[in-house]
Amino acid sequence: MPSIFQSLPLLRQAAPRLSKQFFTCHTSRQGIQTSIPYRSFGSKVQWSTVRSHVRHITTSISGAQSASPLAFLGKRFSEKANKSSYFPETTDKVVAYWLLGSAASVFGIVVFGGLTRLTESGLSITEWRPVTGSLPPMNNADWNSEFTRYRSSPEFKLLNPNMSLDEFKYIYYMEWTHRLWGRVVGLSFVLPAIYFVARRKVSAPMALKIGGIAGLIGFQGFLGWWMVKSGLKDDLFAPGSHPRVSQYRLTAHLGAAFLCYTAMLWNGLSVLRERKILADPAAAQKVFAVLRSPEMKFFRRSVAGLALLVFCTAMSGGLVAGLDAGMIYNEFPYMGNGLTPPKAELFSDFYSHKEDRSDILWRNMLENPSLVQLDHRILATTTFTSIIALMAYTRLSPTMKRVLPVGCRKGMHGVVGFACLQVALGITTLLYLVPLPIASAHQAGSLALLSWVFVLGGRTWVPARASKLVAQRLTRPRAV
Repeated sequence: MPSIFQSLPLLRQAAPRLSKQFFTCHTSRQGIQTSIPYRSFGSKVQWSTVRSHVRHITTSISGAQSASPLAFLGKRFSEKANKSSYFPETTDKVVAYWLLGSAASVFGIVVFGGLTRLTESGLSITEWRPVTGSLPPMNNADWNSEFTRYRSSPEFKLLNPNMSLDEFKYIYYMEWTHRLWGRVVGLSFVLPAIYFVARRKVSAPMALKIGGIAGLIGFQGFLGWWMVKSGLKDDLFAPGSHPRVSQYRLTAHLGAAFLCYTAMLWNGLSVLRERKILADPAAAQKVFAVLRSPEMKFFRRSVAGLALLVFCTAMSGGLVAGLDAGMIYNEFPYMGNGLTPPKAELFSDFYSHKEDRSDILWRNMLENPSLVQLDHRILATTTFTSIIALMAYTRLSPTMKRVLPVGCRKGMHGVVGFACLQVALGITTLLYLVPLPIASAHQAGSLALLSWVFVLGGRTWVPARASKLVAQRLTRPRAV
């Protein structure tokens, strides 16, 4: 039911008609006799005659061709009630471009965060100041104050006791740029999101998704500081060991960044695809019929499995980075004298924290560098093999050659290409002891591969909301 405030525009639209027609008898203009026999005051009224005249007037008014202003208002109110109270039916195209631009910015900050990790710059800033930390030290006194804080950290005492102030400035600017970029990502997403919602540029489901992404960005900032904090205290890593952030928190931080990126990418592509679909509903209905066919069911599920597999492989890479597991067994495909290290090394009692050793399995899988690297190799090999197998299925199966849309076939080619590139980068990173440019490219390659899997998924899935809108537009009667 529209509120009194929503009715004001309707009243303004009806004002001209109210002024001209409100006191006009439309039945009299059509020559309809509506007068009631009049008798002098005090005379007896013939109520049966009055009732018959009232019925005649009512029937005449209801059958009149010209609608009254009150009928006009009622019609507009009913039309308004049938529509959404605030959000439009579809999302504007500019929102899609903004989402894709935000995804590109997140892609960049993920790669730069990897560089910050590889240069061991992440622990150079020992405080979390979301507002005042936006500016770097402005004079020598500020620099000396920051350097004094860093010299009290475990990383300086154990790794960099001879570091100079100029060397400290380099790693400080690396971490400061990473944090500033994170602030830019947040502001460049939240402020336009508020504008688009206020200007009714997004549909109701898209507004909820944008709100969820904004919340994820804020949570990502918290995870970043929570991760850095784990490397600033001696009690969070083994005494005397290499000062580093917790591999668990590093992987959580990386995983949240991947989720944020893929959410922006998926929704941006979905908006563009929805608008393209609604531009030609008849053609879209034919494409949906092909995608819903039983022959496409296995392919669609396989693409979903690939997305999950690529994501898990990337997260295992986060564990490898957190434990510096790429610095051991720098050979491929062997690990020492065989394809795997000895069992005693893979499931060492050293990593168990309980007397009954009930945690020996999962702790070695997450904390033992040898087993963590082996797990990453297994996941990467499984992912690559699955991609090649799915590609062969689309090329060799007569059914898939007949029903697979051209867009899906091209998307599959892109996934295979990035998978081959990622395998080459991973092996090269391992053989050459994690060189900075190749290791950074390997991390970027994982996100690029996941991007193409999502692009392929967007071409394979049938969007439920767009499908519903297509059905409504095809069944909607055309105006004559």
